[in-house]
Amino acid sequence: MTTCQELKDILKDGLLSFPVTDFDARGDFDPKGYRARLEWLMPYGARALFAAGGTGEYFSLTLDDFSKVVRTAVETCRGHTPILAGAGGPTRNAIAFAQEAQRQGAAGLLLMPHYLTEAPEDGIAAHVKEVCQSVEIGVVIYNRGQCRLSASVLERLADECPNLIGFKDGVGDIENMVRVRRRLGDRFSYLGGLPTAEVFAEAYRALGVPVYSSAVFNFIPATAMKFYEAVRAGDHETTAHLLDTFFLPLLEIRNRKQGYAVSIVKAGARIVGHPAGPVRPPLTDLNPQEEAELRQLIEAL
Repeated sequence: MTTCQELKDILKDGLLSFPVTDFDARGDFDPKGYRARLEWLMPYGARALFAAGGTGEYFSLTLDDFSKVVRTAVETCRGHTPILAGAGGPTRNAIAFAQEAQRQGAAGLLLMPHYLTEAPEDGIAAHVKEVCQSVEIGVVIYNRGQCRLSASVLERLADECPNLIGFKDGVGDIENMVRVRRRLGDRFSYLGGLPTAEVFAEAYRALGVPVYSSAVFNFIPATAMKFYEAVRAGDHETTAHLLDTFFLPLLEIRNRKQGYAVSIVKAGARIVGHPAGPVRPPLTDLNPQEEAELRQLIEAL
């Protein structure tokens, strides 16, 4: 089993990604397609993969779905790429999914928001603590949506939960990010989690957050790696070119509907010959015109 310290070290460098979850025409999990997807993506060199994360439609998975997704990912990537699994929603649900991820051999968890209900910071902290203490594997907290924690609360949680080893920011509050980074230092690994992460990658690297998760790795993995290496090398010419010719036009399509951050990734996978089926409701797929626009962007690469 990957130790918490080993996982923290893994997440300090490299590109991460969230594979989409394969569904068949009826919307049921397709393990054969998912296995083939992971086998295709692994050689491109992502440092770790998040199974059943946000792009993997965690929010639409039953516990049985989730168990199959994590098991398939762990079995397929064993010995090559560490697998972290998503967990989120109400505390007891999050604990059940977290424990199942550990049972299936996941190296760690991405603890996603508790979703709809607003909650005070001390309540969110209690939620995080209960989930962390329910498992032995490393936990990365996803600061996003309703789950927002200050540096002082995170410091207390780090003291109380030795397996809380990472902080992923999906909010974009620079002041809080600087406070967290300065206060927690090397106690955490720090991940950029704003969608689409490439647009923010250079700015976050300057803040001391060198690692991010790429959604487009799902359909243009070579370009995703090229962009990451350019950010790491300070090659602003390459990053500027890719931002202007691909990423910013991609955002124009993605921003047309809520939920398209996932839908556009599945469309991209379909375009490059690795279809993953439709998104599950309440998400909707791109319309034919939007998919044609995305095809043009991909082909231009």
